[in-house]
Amino acid sequence: MLYQQIHLTLPAWTHDVVDTAAAYASDDAKVALAIELSRRNVDADTGGPFGAVVFGPDHRVIAVGVNRVMPHTCSLAHAENMAYMLAQQRLQTPRLNERIAPIALATSSQPCCQCYGATVWAGIDRLLIGARAEDVMALTEFDEGPLPADWVGELNKRGIEVVRDLRRDEARAVLKRYGEMGGDKY
Repeated sequence: MLYQQIHLTLPAWTHDVVDTAAAYASDDAKVALAIELSRRNVDADTGGPFGAVVFGPDHRVIAVGVNRVMPHTCSLAHAENMAYMLAQQRLQTPRLNERIAPIALATSSQPCCQCYGATVWAGIDRLLIGARAEDVMALTEFDEGPLPADWVGELNKRGIEVVRDLRRDEARAVLKRYGEMGGDKY
């Protein structure tokens, strides 16, 4: 028999972390929420050390994501992809900024090659990043995969502004703790 459906979910605790009525006006506040999601995901043992949040033009949360690869045995269940899919369902469009703009994605760590590709097509205007890919690979056993040499420039060419190193030390601390725990739930 062929499986004809997939069901991906976020942990129930995400409702306790995210205030959907709050406006996260600064880039720093947006990335702080993504990092808090990554930390809680590790603490709750519900996935890997990655969190992502899609924000609308009013600076409010449209959707969140945390890494759920191992709990769902699905290599696509990265935090960014989870956030994109949930935002796309909520707004009923595959290109988020065609419905409302600007759209920002805040992520605890630089997108891997898979999430980079999803970012190109998801319809976001700003990408806000905590830790760098080299931090992820130095502090954990993850392989972030190949990116274009000028990946930031490629996103810029497509109208996506990239802001890096927001709360980088905090994001690195979550990765370090996960790596020291011998994490295997990416």
